[in-house]
Amino acid sequence: MPTALLSIAVLVTVVALATVRPINMGVLGLVAAFVVGGIIGGESPEQVLKSFPANLFVILVGVTYLFAIAKNNGTVQWIVDGAFRLAGGRVSTIPWMFFLLAAVLCGIGALPPAVGAILVPMAMGFVAEYNVRPVLISILIGLGSTAGSFAPTGLLGLVVHRVQEDNGLASEPLVLFAGTFVISTVIAVTTFMLLNRRQKLLTVPREMTRAKDSPGAATAPPVTAKPTLQQSVTLLGFVVLIAGALVFDFDIGFVALTVAAVLALAYPEASRTAAKEVSWDIVLLMTGILTYVGVLQRNGTIDWLGETVASVDSPLIAALLICLIGAVVSAFASTTGILGAVIPLTVPLVGTGAIGAIGFVTALAISSSLVDVSPFSTGGAIAMANAPKAERRDVYRGLLRFAGLMTIAGPLVSWAVLVAPGWL
Repeated sequence: MPTALLSIAVLVTVVALATVRPINMGVLGLVAAFVVGGIIGGESPEQVLKSFPANLFVILVGVTYLFAIAKNNGTVQWIVDGAFRLAGGRVSTIPWMFFLLAAVLCGIGALPPAVGAILVPMAMGFVAEYNVRPVLISILIGLGSTAGSFAPTGLLGLVVHRVQEDNGLASEPLVLFAGTFVISTVIAVTTFMLLNRRQKLLTVPREMTRAKDSPGAATAPPVTAKPTLQQSVTLLGFVVLIAGALVFDFDIGFVALTVAAVLALAYPEASRTAAKEVSWDIVLLMTGILTYVGVLQRNGTIDWLGETVASVDSPLIAALLICLIGAVVSAFASTTGILGAVIPLTVPLVGTGAIGAIGFVTALAISSSLVDVSPFSTGGAIAMANAPKAERRDVYRGLLRFAGLMTIAGPLVSWAVLVAPGWL
């Protein structure tokens, strides 16, 4: 227990220092991992670095490098213009187009980080062109991923179903999907309305005229020429990227790097400055903080939190606390891993007869996934890495505020609707 409390105190200190001082949180995370895991925990440097997220490092570098090349050769602009025409010329439909794309891709089995790595860089092309603020489109892509991920064919839906079966818990995949989809969609609509109305995060550029017969609609830009040979090859690279990640289950980071390397060899001019455009500050932030979270998992801090909450006398209060813990930890770590670790903690509470397994697990899934746009998650990191430099601080703050709100609102709403009534 003393080690767990110290580890939590260090994490809080890291977040606080990086908030009030201009220092990359990843640097503090690596220092914290060295102090707590190495000096206090007695781990060797090799053991401390076991939790270094090498896969995430490759994803961030590979995807941002590839899309930097695509931006330099005009492919991103070509996609932006075409997608805008498909949206009917309405700027307000663009975020929803990406919300639905994320839901569909995740619903057929794609990992949310893979979908984010594919959609977010494309979506950021709309940011500069049509004045869609990046924080709004990032949140809607994240919520769309959550809406689809728990489908019976979605990866997270399959994971939750398997963990429930392994622990002897009742399972209803369609209820899980319906619950997560409805709540994610409601939150997406609410977020869109509030941010668009109060903060004007979605506006129409001055140079775009409104259609007389369609209030709020912007006139679509003129049809652009067919893609050049270089752009066509880049588009083919995107097809390879999507097929490799979603169909053949290849690592999206390595596929992105491979496609980028081929493009760089074939067209060196467009890739000459691409490496400089990789968001190394975001890479450092993510790898540092997740290395420290790995230390917390190894030294038993995460397990201690779950066991402590599960011992609370009131099963309903304990269920709410477990949902809160799932939300907080998932904001810094893998949602898939958290669900696999926390769902077994529901067994003793369900065994009391005061809580239904289906409703409890669904609430836990919602609580753990609504925070996936946290700046410290893969989705949030990809959003910040691909946002325009001038907007990155605002994106960081916006995603942090949203994730902080979801850390509280997600567990409370899902618990009140799915757990407290005891109808599932």
